Amino acid sequence: MDAHRSGCPINLSLEVFGDRWSLLVLRDIMFGNRRHFGELLANSDEHIASNILANRLARLVDLGMLSRAADPSHKQKVIYSLTEPSIQLVPVFAHLGAWGRRHLPVSPELAIRAELLENGGPDLWDAFMDELRELHLGIPSAAGAGSVLGALTAAYLEELERSGAA
Repeated sequence: MDAHRSGCPINLSLEVFGDRWSLLVLRDIMFGNRRHFGELLANSDEHIASNILANRLARLVDLGMLSRAADPSHKQKVIYSLTEPSIQLVPVFAHLGAWGRRHLPVSPELAIRAELLENGGPDLWDAFMDELRELHLGIPSAAGAGSVLGALTAAYLEELERSGAA
């Protein structure tokens, strides 16, 4: 416990996620299926700087929140994958998104996924976590299960088109 300010679970969680960027990097991997450094950098709505992104990716790998593997399709690329502890953040993201929708000036296209997660509740979160386990950990999900990520992405793209922000 010497390396931590205290053994409080909230404090310890904030030591992992308390900076400005860590949860956003995990969000982009989780909801945007961005697995490469270049994708994360180029598609960051918040315009993360490359040195900050590199630092956060390395830190999240060191903390066991992400894994890093060579990309078989390109010698100089690596693929980042969520680990089980990161996948288990889906309910946290759902609650953060729901709170933000209620209390902050969100944009419709960026709030739609939060709305769907909130309305879908724990059953949808579990299905999404199973899908993420298949995508990132190679653990097969239930046969015939629809793609939650696909539905969230389609709703986002539809809302983007509707708002004219595309």
